[in-house]
Amino acid sequence: MSTPPQQPAQPADGPPQPGPPAQPPSVPPQPTAYPYPGPQSAPPPPQSPPPGPFQPLTMPAAGPQPGNPYAQPAQWGPPPVPPTAGGSGAAGRAVLWAVVGAVVASAAWAAGVFLIGATANAADLRGYAAPSDLCSRADYGSFKDEYTASDSTPTHSSLKDRALEESYCSASLKKSGSSYADAYLSLQVDLHKKTDPAPEFTATWKNYGRSHTGYDVDAVEDIGDEAYLVTQDTTTGTSSGSRYATLAVRDGWVTYTMTYSAYLSSYDSDKNPPKIDEISDWLKTDTRNTLDRLKD
Repeated sequence: MSTPPQQPAQPADGPPQPGPPAQPPSVPPQPTAYPYPGPQSAPPPPQSPPPGPFQPLTMPAAGPQPGNPYAQPAQWGPPPVPPTAGGSGAAGRAVLWAVVGAVVASAAWAAGVFLIGATANAADLRGYAAPSDLCSRADYGSFKDEYTASDSTPTHSSLKDRALEESYCSASLKKSGSSYADAYLSLQVDLHKKTDPAPEFTATWKNYGRSHTGYDVDAVEDIGDEAYLVTQDTTTGTSSGSRYATLAVRDGWVTYTMTYSAYLSSYDSDKNPPKIDEISDWLKTDTRNTLDRLKD
């Protein structure tokens, strides 16, 4: 029985014979609109060969892994130390000092505004004082030629407060031979320590004739910052009626008033009181003298 012919054996050390060519894939890869590679198209990560007996382990290289665009590079070793001199370090210190300087400047500006505001709002008292006994400090000597019998017990009072200091005096005026007072004087000085009295003072005395019928109001020059003389005469040449005059003065935050009043009746012995013009001149003279005396 014959056997089929045998193929000659290949030498053991000869090169391998080429096999049939690899078949191409039956379906080519399809394009996609997604901007990043999909799982089906991501190439497999590189495989490291297993370490040999004497081969050290190696860490993968830093950088994003293929197929993961959001991965961050691996950080190995201690974090970087910021520079301490020159470059960005000097710029940082400059910014820090600029901020500190701005804070100090703002604080100084605020303190300056506070001090300037406090100085601007300080009471302008012009050196005046409000004595406890205004009667002993005031001058009303101009009336003594007409009213020779002086009041031995004038009334006085005073007020001391953080917002206001006030002194008041009331004196009776008598002619020679009179048993009772023929006229009266009242004086008052106010030191306004918290509020400027100027607006209210002007509104009260400049417009006195509007709120009180029958009074005449005249501005007076050369006494304080502003002064007004308010007068009224209802005697009309008869033995009854009254004569009234007030001189109101404001000097800074200090106000002063001096008032004369006389009331006539058939029971009074005085039938001829001084005229309004005379009374006005006496008030001006004595007010100037009193204001000088009230300054420290």
